[in-house]
Amino acid sequence: MTTEKMVRSGITVGGWTLGSRVLGLVRDIVLANSVGASAGADAFFVAFKIPNFLRRLFGEGAFAQAFVPVFSETREKEGEESVKRLINQVAGRFGLILIAISVIGVLLAPWIAMLFAPGFSDDPGKLALTADLLRWTFPYLGFICFVAFAGGILNSIGRFAVPAATPIFLNLSLIGSALFLVPLVSPSVMGLAIGVAIAGLIQLLIQIPPLMAAGLLPKPSLQADHPGVSKILKLMVPALFGVSVSQINLLLDTVLASLLVSGSVSWLYYSDRLMELPLGVIAIAVSTVILPKLSREFAQDDANASRQTQSWAIWVVLVLGLPCAAALAVFGELILSTLFQYGAMTVSDIEASALSLMAYAAGLPAFMMIKVLAPHYFAHQDTKTPVKIGLIAMTANMVFNLILVWSLDHVGLALATSLSAWVNASLLLRGLHSRGWYEVRGLPWKQVLQVALALIIMVQVAWWAPSASVLADYLIVERIGWTAGLLLVAGLLYLLTLRLTGIRYTTLLVPPSAR
Repeated sequence: MTTEKMVRSGITVGGWTLGSRVLGLVRDIVLANSVGASAGADAFFVAFKIPNFLRRLFGEGAFAQAFVPVFSETREKEGEESVKRLINQVAGRFGLILIAISVIGVLLAPWIAMLFAPGFSDDPGKLALTADLLRWTFPYLGFICFVAFAGGILNSIGRFAVPAATPIFLNLSLIGSALFLVPLVSPSVMGLAIGVAIAGLIQLLIQIPPLMAAGLLPKPSLQADHPGVSKILKLMVPALFGVSVSQINLLLDTVLASLLVSGSVSWLYYSDRLMELPLGVIAIAVSTVILPKLSREFAQDDANASRQTQSWAIWVVLVLGLPCAAALAVFGELILSTLFQYGAMTVSDIEASALSLMAYAAGLPAFMMIKVLAPHYFAHQDTKTPVKIGLIAMTANMVFNLILVWSLDHVGLALATSLSAWVNASLLLRGLHSRGWYEVRGLPWKQVLQVALALIIMVQVAWWAPSASVLADYLIVERIGWTAGLLLVAGLLYLLTLRLTGIRYTTLLVPPSAR
């Protein structure tokens, strides 16, 4: 796959992901309007975050990263029949594990709620509500992990569209639930939990047609005589921590936020949701494209090609990710107010969310780097090194949490997560260099200065952004106009500055070393 093809594939995945993330923002607008940052909202966000975290840990974070390299190696060296046998046997073993985890989650919901939201123990009603919601949201884990399995198969054969579009159905389901189920059930947030379970089933069903068309629909088998099965399981155990460290850190933030004032969990949720937009559209899209490619290049022993692939990934997340981080930091209050300051959401909620968003934005480039550096290890079937690095980052996160939470409350939790992400990304890059898999052969200083100048000019637009208290008196059309106008001007200034300093738009997504 050439750089041009990678760009096209990345745009395809990014386009679908952008649509999903935009719809996700619509979902969050609906949720903010219906449940705001109330105690019930806190309970739902915890109940949703736990299975969603486990989905990323078992589905995207561990299974997918262990499965794709083995799938690619088997397909490259053993052919289609061996691949089908591998898929069937993995489906059988993986299915048993997921069913067991889902059943345990439903049965132990009160204790799981206590474990992940210990601060709720002071409010027995809030804790009981969280447990009741978990009984509906936990089955989502089983559905969505099989969706990740299907996505791993489709991505490995170059079919990126369906896996990238799948999250749209979660957003549609939650929007529908908020509009139609929430008014009908009591407590109202139970309607959202039911919507999560429905979304998981729908997302799984839409994977079946493309798998059938590719002749790779799994037929679960409990046999395990294919050597790839044991290899995947062996790689999967350490990979549980590999690329999911940032998610673990975010979950730890939720645990500690439950000990703070009511609303803290929701403030972190809304700011994290805005972070997910550029992270998903850019970093996850790039990561999705490069993992199968790096796996094939490793199987073909093509070290030069894998270095070029990694250079492309790093350049893209920096040249696109840095302006996104700057925009979230300086326009955060404006964006949050325009999206969420309706109904149950107050001005103080927006201001609190904007502060944590600014702290998260400081770590956005690092979160993106983690997403595109970790796949290089997995492509080499090395899942142990990211674990060691991940454990160091987790330890750093907890230390930063304990230092910062006392003076900065929920903002300290967000800032600690960002700082630990930089630790993680730095160690991943150093590890690639020490193994000879990738090295930075001098920084392209000219391009670094061009991007820095463009960022400085871009953020000056923030001086014209109204505050949340001022925006509270604006009509929705006025808010949208201010937000869209200022973000558009900022984006154009960034691109115009790059162009005036010598970067052509046709080469914007091509690293300097490849020009």
